[in-house]
Amino acid sequence: MFWIIQSILLGISLAMDACAVSMGDGLIEPQMKRRKGIGIAVSFGVFQGVMPLIGYLFGNLFEQWISSVIAIIGFVILMFLGVKMIIEALRHSPEDVKALSVKTILIQAIATSIDALTVGLVYVGSPKSEVYITFLCIACITFLLCIFALEIGKKFGTKLSDKAEILGGIILICIAVKILVEYLIETL
Repeated sequence: MFWIIQSILLGISLAMDACAVSMGDGLIEPQMKRRKGIGIAVSFGVFQGVMPLIGYLFGNLFEQWISSVIAIIGFVILMFLGVKMIIEALRHSPEDVKALSVKTILIQAIATSIDALTVGLVYVGSPKSEVYITFLCIACITFLLCIFALEIGKKFGTKLSDKAEILGGIILICIAVKILVEYLIETL
């Protein structure tokens, strides 16, 4: 029964990056339709649940390679997106309406869930029922927390208007730096 509590805590911790990005998305597009917001949360939830499954399925085959590059890939993608958002915000006038593309949302979902690949490696050898319930729990928790974070971002995005995209870019850069710092600490 302890593994259920562990799964919930793991889901919350893995969802934090996705929540921060969701909040940034809400800041960027405060007038976002509910359907799009749910789509963003579903994307983050699905990737957070699928990535550990991929790590689990490939298990020991690629463990050495994945663990050495996973943080760098996440850092590069999130840093690129953050810098790109800030540059675009500075190039456009505050009156320009920002809309997140499906491509951007999918890239964000992948980038924030890359670290979940390594979580799947930890579960190699665990009972399959425990593994699948844990990964489903991660996906559901991520979905729920992202919906909440997105709404907070939308509320503040309306108030921040022209500064929202810059703030969203800064959030992505901070997450990228956090991933890199954690990686460097683990490897030293």
